[in-house]
Amino acid sequence: MQHTPDAPFQLLPGAAASPVVLHVPHSSRVVPGPVRADIVLEDGALERELDHITDSHTAEIAAAAAALCGLTPWRFVNGLSRLVVDPERFPDEREEMLSVGMGAVYTRTTHREALRPDGFDGTPLVDRYFHPYARAMTRAVRDRLEAVGRAVIIDVHSYPSAPLPYELHGAGSRPPICLGTDPFHTPAGLLAEAEKAFAGFGGTGLDSPFAGTYVPLEHYGEDARVGALMVEIRRDVYMAEPGGPAGPGLGALAVALARLVDALRP
Repeated sequence: MQHTPDAPFQLLPGAAASPVVLHVPHSSRVVPGPVRADIVLEDGALERELDHITDSHTAEIAAAAAALCGLTPWRFVNGLSRLVVDPERFPDEREEMLSVGMGAVYTRTTHREALRPDGFDGTPLVDRYFHPYARAMTRAVRDRLEAVGRAVIIDVHSYPSAPLPYELHGAGSRPPICLGTDPFHTPAGLLAEAEKAFAGFGGTGLDSPFAGTYVPLEHYGEDARVGALMVEIRRDVYMAEPGGPAGPGLGALAVALARLVDALRP
């Protein structure tokens, strides 16, 4: 799958026998010009918002991990910023982040300031970007099911060491590695392997400050052959915050992620 203006995401092939899809939805800072035109922030403020909202270097972590694996996982990587659309939100009233203006199309910033004008209609962005992304990710998971009989989605994210005003659950613990789970799609064995793989970073925690996993809606709550886990890395573990360069922690995280992927081999 090519990364083009009409399909601004990539499915990077892995081994035919691998069930794993490393999903990297929030690593990009790219905002196309027509989308930028509807954002009310001036350029400097937009760059600062991108520093806060982007899961910087997570695509590099996933790529480095894939290169280390004995059985190469598939990678699905978003080429656009989540300020265009956030492919991991529900596109309707089920999304709790709508309460802070951060549904599938954000209207407020991480500091709860205006990002888009009042009354902004995000439907065209959802139609152009959100739905094609969801369909492509659904196909990627369906292909793993058809090829090997199961699929495991590992979401690769990061989060700031200090809570930002938009966070609905920012008062909870902020461990070096937060593992987001789903009661249906995160089996105990998958969670145990993740806790083992990431044990060397000073501690793992569950579902705080961020919870849940990404599963395509076609499979969500329906198909137990689809496993899912969210790996949220606290940014001070591997980079200068809020949007600075990566440090040596990136390599160590790639090794840990590869260890997890290898533990999921058939």
